[in-house]
This record gives sequence, C-alpha cells and structure tokens, in this order.
Amino acid sequence: MASRKTKLVLTKIFSLFSVVRGYNIPVIALAQYLSAIFILDKERRALEVLLDGNLFLIVLASSLTIASGYIINNFYDAQKDLINRPKKSMLDRLVSQGTKLQVYFVLNFIVVLLAFMVSWRAALFFSGYIFLIWFYSHKLKKYPLIGNLTAAFLAILPFFGILMYVRKFYEDFSVYNEKLETIFAHATFLYLLILIRELIKDLENIPGDLVVNYRTIPVMFGERVAKNIIMVLAFCTLIPVYLLVEVYEVGYMDIYFYMGMIVMIFFLYKLHRAETRNEYQLLHNTLKALIVAGVFCIVLIDPSVLVHGRQLLSAI
Repeated sequence: MASRKTKLVLTKIFSLFSVVRGYNIPVIALAQYLSAIFILDKERRALEVLLDGNLFLIVLASSLTIASGYIINNFYDAQKDLINRPKKSMLDRLVSQGTKLQVYFVLNFIVVLLAFMVSWRAALFFSGYIFLIWFYSHKLKKYPLIGNLTAAFLAILPFFGILMYVRKFYEDFSVYNEKLETIFAHATFLYLLILIRELIKDLENIPGDLVVNYRTIPVMFGERVAKNIIMVLAFCTLIPVYLLVEVYEVGYMDIYFYMGMIVMIFFLYKLHRAETRNEYQLLHNTLKALIVAGVFCIVLIDPSVLVHGRQLLSAI
C-alpha cells in the first residue's frame, strides 16, 4: 500500500515537473548567473558573485516566477495542448487543475517574500512580472503579434531583474550605464531569437489554435505571411550582432555570433521549404539549441573572471 502511494506521489511530482517545464528553469538560472559574472559584475571574482545572497534570492525568485508562469499558461492552454501535444497533455493532466492553481498561488506568495528580502523595488518588479505573465496567459496570447511580442518580452525580463542586484556595485553611473547598454544589446539579440521561436510555435500549433480561436498570425494571415515576418526578424538580428562584435566588448564570444549567423542561414533555408509540423519542430529545436548554446558561450566573454576580477587583472 505504501509503495503504491509512493508511486502515485512520484507520478504527480513528475507530472508537475512537466507542467512547470523544470528542464528549462535551470538554464535560465544559469544564464542569470553567467550574465552577472561575465557582463555586469566582473570586477569581482566569480566565487564572490556566486555566494552573494541577494543575487541568489533574485535568481530563485525568477525561477519560481517562471515556474508559476508555466503553470498558469498550462491552465489556460489545457484544451489547445490536448490537440497540439496530446502525450504531454495527458501527463500534465495527472495533476488536477485545482492543485495547479494552489501551487501557482503558493509559488507567487513565496516569490514576493523572497523579493522583499532584497528590496521593495525587487518586490515591485516581481509583482509586476507575475501580473504580466497572468495577463498574457489570460488575454494577450490570443491576439496576433501582440501575444508574440509579449511572450518574448516576458522571456527576457528575468535578465533585467538582476540589474537591481548589480547596480549597488557601481559608484560611477557611467560605468553602470555601459554595462546596461551591453546587456540591452545581448537582450535584443535574445529577444529577436525568442520572438522568431514564438512565431515558429504558432506555425506548429495551427490545428489547436483554430479549435480554441487563438488569432495568431498564421491563423489570421496564413503561413506565407508568418514566414515573411520571421525572415525579416532574422535579418534584424544582424544589428545587435554587429553592435556586440564591433562596438561592445564580448571577447571570444564573437565566435558564437559568427557561428550563430551560419545557423540562421540554415534556418532560413529550411524555413522556406518547411510545410509539415515535424519540419517546424526541427526549426523550433534549432532555435532552442542556438539560445542554449548562447547561455554557455557567455563564459567566452572573459574567462579570466573565473579566477580573478577585472580589477586584479588590470593591475597585473
């Protein structure tokens, strides 16, 4: 009997893990830490940044907010996912809608408490973030382009949350402003990639979107228009890439951006020929791999920071 109960509990935990997409959250947390170490706070050693309590609270609050966001998104998309992702949907349904909502509210309560431990500004930031995720899931995602733009914006917002942690380390605002410009350039590149991925997801999910009356770009204007928009956005990625390689200091990470442009050429070629759901899934996974690779390649900006901060390096 105990074994059966244990198996049931483990099954529900696994189901909830699927709902919150637990495999994505560690990547986002890693990206926040790497951004803090190699872009925003590289005057200190990596170990000092890793052990900073406020940064830990901000990253933890971000992770829990994202998890709660996946829950509320899953709650509103239950009918749509049953058509577009039947296997995942059946796994997600092992946890009741009521339980999902309870976990959602508990996570959000914990997030606000954690943020208050950092500052009232952090609490305000995360409260606004939670509201925007709910509003997107409830209303905005049903509308063409607005839903895509909002989804991409919400995906990069955690990276601006760490700005509240790092600002206190810069007495000279001009130095902080330079860091802010760099993070904006990185965020713009990431934003465009995520926006393209959102449009690819719309191309994948046309059957389910039609059933639940989601007015996405492929549903409203057709696949050809969606593909043309994606191609324009892909060319727009050249702007932040140029700024990052030629204007800002990205060290050896320029290798990633050059390779990324080669991947985008392959992506556009496959997009032009894509017609089936499997082909769109390949494009989706290609972009996901490019985004994840970008997270790990942040280390290439200045590997020496792992050992000592920029101040010590310049003094040698």
